[in-house]
This record gives sequence, structure tokens and C-alpha cells, in this order.
Amino acid sequence: LEQEIEEKFGEGKNFNIYLKLGDVKDFNLIKYLFKEYKIDVVYHAAAYKHVPLIEQNPLQGIENNIFSTFAICKAAEELSLSRVTLISTDKAVRPTNVMGATKRFAELILQSFADKIEKHNSSLEDPINFKRSKFLIVRFGNVLGSSGSVVPLFKKQIASGGPITLTDDRVIRYFMTLSEAAQLVIQATSLSKGGDVFILDMGSPVKIRDLAEQMIRLSGLKVKTEEVINGDIEIINIGLRPGEKLYEELLIEGDPMQTPHPLIFRANEVKMNFGELTEGLDELKKAINDLDKDLALEVLSRFVPDWKKRM
Repeated sequence: LEQEIEEKFGEGKNFNIYLKLGDVKDFNLIKYLFKEYKIDVVYHAAAYKHVPLIEQNPLQGIENNIFSTFAICKAAEELSLSRVTLISTDKAVRPTNVMGATKRFAELILQSFADKIEKHNSSLEDPINFKRSKFLIVRFGNVLGSSGSVVPLFKKQIASGGPITLTDDRVIRYFMTLSEAAQLVIQATSLSKGGDVFILDMGSPVKIRDLAEQMIRLSGLKVKTEEVINGDIEIINIGLRPGEKLYEELLIEGDPMQTPHPLIFRANEVKMNFGELTEGLDELKKAINDLDKDLALEVLSRFVPDWKKRM
């Protein structure tokens, strides 16, 4: 990352980059870094997000994705940071996998912190002079070229002569470029009133098979099929991976509300009170410490009931 930044901005950059190695779940470290570097705005994107890997290692996914979010929010609240933005995913909506359920729980953490601060603020005689942190979520689909994206995988498979492997011909996904996603996340952060769930307009969904065929053609090659036996690259189906959906959604319930930005919408969704949240975290921590996968999944399903229905 440091090399990429240096290559892009060179010696003339007018900002400083500080690289810090540590565990994102480490509350004391996070709080120290926020204070030491006078952090004002946080974008929390750290997560285990590989769906099949978390299906096989649920305790590690739960611990990392949930407790890192709580540590960041707690440190931000104690230091009265301006804003904390969680980078969420469409897989958090009616999740069919543990990863999606952990990201939905992470969303609930930010919403509960926002609700706690709002209630505290409303009880003050002079709330105008009370500085409060704003916690918000930005939820969107796949980013082209990001870690784990199908595009680099398809490129590699094409370069090696194929075949391209699809999980299912019917799979559709929403895609956005990295620069589009980054700009919209920053703009959504500026629009927040606290506790918001923003969803980004991802455009029209794309069939993954169509994407694969287009990439083959853009490489100057032909798709190999039963009809085109002299084609260059074959596309084969290998079946849906554990926890994988045919299609993703961005909204849990209701109609999204328009914001001043035409590509950013505000969702109106169920929240969790802070007391209930901390009880759930205590149960999860005990399950993780005891290596009790069944209990951890039971607690997670209780707080993310849409996932429970799909277990």
C-alpha cells in the first residue's frame, strides 16, 4: 500500500501516511492510535469477507468481524470522534452465510451506538454544546478489481487458457468501480445525521456468465461451446459454494429514501438497543473463548433472525 501511494502521489504529496501494524480488535491500541494521531473520521473496512472460508471457520469470522467493530466504535465514542463509517455489504441483507450475518451484526453495533448517543443527547439541558460521534453504515455490492473479485480470477483463468469456472449460470451481481465506491462512501459520510444506513445505487445487475463471456471477447478470444468447438476458452459450472446466493439485495425492508445525492439512498431499518447488544456480545465472547461453535452460531442467529431462517 505504501508503495502504491508513493507511486501515485510521489514526492509532491501534501499529506502524511502512517503505517501501523496491530490487531483491529485491540481496543487499547485502537484508542491509542485515534488519540495519538488526532483521528477525526474513521472508515472501518477491516473484515474477513471470504464466504466459504468463514463457513468453515465461523468462530474466527465472528470474533474478527464483530469485535473489531465494537472496539472501534467504543474508542470513537470515548474520544468523541466526528464520524465512524462502516463499509458493509449486500451480503448482510437476508444473509445466507456466516460472513453476511457477522456484517449485519456489525451494522447493528453502529446503529446501537448511534441510538445510545442520541438518547444521551436528548436528555441533556444543552445538547447543542455536546459533541457526539456520528455512526453510519454504507452498504453496497461488489467492487471491480477488489480483493476476492471475480475479475482478477477470470483474467488469470483466461491467461492460463481456461476454463473459466462459474458457480452457476444464473448468478447475478451488482458491480461498481473502486473510484466510484470510494467517492460515494465519502459523500455518504458527509450526509450522515447519525445511525444512518446508506445504500448506493449500483446500477443494473450483471449476469456473471455475461461478464465472463465479455472478458473472453475483450481478450481477443472466442468462447468455446458445443456449437463453437474451435473456441478458445470454455466456461464450466462448478456449483454454488457453501452460503452463496444466486443474487444479492441491498435493502432489508421498506422503500429507501432519497438523499441530496442521486446515487445515495437512506434505508429505514430495525435497530438494537445498547443493553441488548452488550448482552449478545458477552454471550459471543464466552462461546468464542470456549470454542463453542454451536453456541456462537445460535447467538448470532438470534440477533440476525433473517439468517436463522436460512440455517
